[in-house]
Amino acid sequence: MGRRPARCYRYCKNKPFIKSRYCRGVPDSKIRIYDAGAKRESVMTFPFVAHLVSDEREQLSSEALEAARVACNKTLTKFAGKDNFHLRIRVHPFHVLRINKMLSCAGADRLQTGMRHAYGKPQGLTARVKIGQPLISVRAKDVHKAACIEALRRAKFKFPGRQKIRLSRKWGFTKYNRDVFEKLMSENRLRIDGNSVQYDNHHGPLGY
Repeated sequence: MGRRPARCYRYCKNKPFIKSRYCRGVPDSKIRIYDAGAKRESVMTFPFVAHLVSDEREQLSSEALEAARVACNKTLTKFAGKDNFHLRIRVHPFHVLRINKMLSCAGADRLQTGMRHAYGKPQGLTARVKIGQPLISVRAKDVHKAACIEALRRAKFKFPGRQKIRLSRKWGFTKYNRDVFEKLMSENRLRIDGNSVQYDNHHGPLGY
């Protein structure tokens, strides 16, 4: 018996149901890689950032997230080059989906209990998202703005519901607007920390 279509599990109807010592036998998530591209590149290299934002409260399956990641990565590699972007999936599938398996072979009516004991077995994983929650973020150089927008547009087709593409005023994956970031860097207030920054208030050591 194959997977049920996404429409069966699209809405956040029940309580969050996660893998635990009580809920065993949960299949692995289809999405394993959450960062793609030049993920080790310094925060100074990629100032531009765009987000794919959910416009609905719904559930997105791990299969859909993986398909969107592949589509987005492939488009960016084609139009920008594999070392000219950093793609990050912002949601993780923790909610376990259940299925009440029904038999469809001959003589199934003797074995089947119908809706008696209908609590199902784990079937897959999904991420529960809210309105306005970022699903995918891409940082790149300003010249590759069009490629980022096109990649996020193609990723939208892998998800149910509505999504919007938002261009951020922030510098890369930091929390500072571009003008504020440049001002703080010139004042030596920010320390580069991989693909983000740490704020230095000049009170004691930062730890390195």
